[in-house]
Amino acid sequence: MTPPASAAPATIGLSLVSHTNVGKTTLARTLLGRDIGEVRDEAHVTQEAEGHAMAESPEGDRLELWDTPGFGDSVRLARRLEQAGNPIGWFLAEVWDRFRHRPFWSAQRAMRNVLERADVVLYLVNASESPADAGYLDAELKVLQLLGKPVVVLLNQLGPPQPRAQEEAQRSAWQQRVGRPVLPLDAFARCWVQEGALLDAVAAALPEGRRAAFERLRRAWEARSCGVWQASMDELAHRLAQAATDREPLPAAGWGGRLKSLGSAVGRSLGLAADTQDGPQQQAMSALAQRAADALRQSTDRLIALHGLDGRATDTVLARVAEQFALRGPVDEGRAALWGGAVTGALAGLKADLLSGGLTLGGGMLAGGLIGALGAAGLARGFNLMRGVDSASLAWSEPALDELAHGALLGYLTVAHYGRGRGDWQATEHPVFWNDRVAEVVARHREALHAAWARRDEPASALQPALRQWLLTASQDLLASLYPQHAALLR
Repeated sequence: MTPPASAAPATIGLSLVSHTNVGKTTLARTLLGRDIGEVRDEAHVTQEAEGHAMAESPEGDRLELWDTPGFGDSVRLARRLEQAGNPIGWFLAEVWDRFRHRPFWSAQRAMRNVLERADVVLYLVNASESPADAGYLDAELKVLQLLGKPVVVLLNQLGPPQPRAQEEAQRSAWQQRVGRPVLPLDAFARCWVQEGALLDAVAAALPEGRRAAFERLRRAWEARSCGVWQASMDELAHRLAQAATDREPLPAAGWGGRLKSLGSAVGRSLGLAADTQDGPQQQAMSALAQRAADALRQSTDRLIALHGLDGRATDTVLARVAEQFALRGPVDEGRAALWGGAVTGALAGLKADLLSGGLTLGGGMLAGGLIGALGAAGLARGFNLMRGVDSASLAWSEPALDELAHGALLGYLTVAHYGRGRGDWQATEHPVFWNDRVAEVVARHREALHAAWARRDEPASALQPALRQWLLTASQDLLASLYPQHAALLR
């Protein structure tokens, strides 16, 4: 029995079309997750249409993305298209223009690709120029109208991610200019959630008879993208679980050494001379911080690979780090009183000393030793809650772990938004508003996060599932807050 046409495997074609040198090949690399074609900052680099598989379904469907030559003289193109079917026009297009006007011939090849291969045209416009200055736009829209294929307009070259209001203003200006819906999708800085919005737009533009095959392709794309997201949260959960359970033992005489170290810090904060030799506490801090720095580099490398990017992390990924440590050890009220009196008056000096005393690692990784602004009784209760500790050891404090979780989410956003079209991955400054969004998400889910930190005396393998669930929930909330119009994809 022959399956219905809607159930038969199909190839859906998407043709990337634009004015020359707007970034089609760069966007194609980002959407495909691999390097194709040639990218140079000059006109007419792509001279032939090239097709590449963007997605394939288990049922045998194929989503094909075509990178095409750029438009040149669009007015002339419109006239040539009106000659379709004329033998003289065909001769001029296939022979004369090929040797006498190669860029114009390449543009005709793009139009032929649209006619023969495209179910939907993805037309790119350049956000880095004013819509009023795009003098070629009317002629190119006329060409697309003559071709008679559904068109989705993409706003490319937006620059770094922007707050939604700013992006909406750009999108609205271009939408008013082209007279049809416009979808922001930057080749350099886009997220997989935004790619889902592109597929939604394509599905809406397709003829009814092509939608069943496309729905199978979209399910396959969603499974792949969500798989990368979940694997990323696995990686971050592993890193955070290792940090939460990490301990650095201190020698038995560590308390006396720590009091001496704190006294030296107090003296330095008052401008007095002090012994500059690192003691057991500073060495333990450096050891913990170095392990955290190494784990951050290695984890970022794995995130980069998971997202289909090339390149490796460098010390610049260490810019956001914890400044606080907590000491685990048995403390009595009398000894706590000594600590409390010293910490209250010397906190600022101690922090300044540790930030400027050479206890740093690459890219701003601070091996800080800020004890915390606690009074004597509060400090004693904080330590006495951790009973059953035979010897003193150094561990990350809860505020430091919160900061590491904050940094993990920021790092995920940075990697997930890095388009392959930019070339090898390299650390960049994240948009300022991301930091605020992450802080809001961490605050909303702080109770669950602290419930996980409360289990840090368990092995890292036991803590990791709870952290993975927290990261999935928090990152889902974070992406939905950045892209509320696409939140359904995250459910």
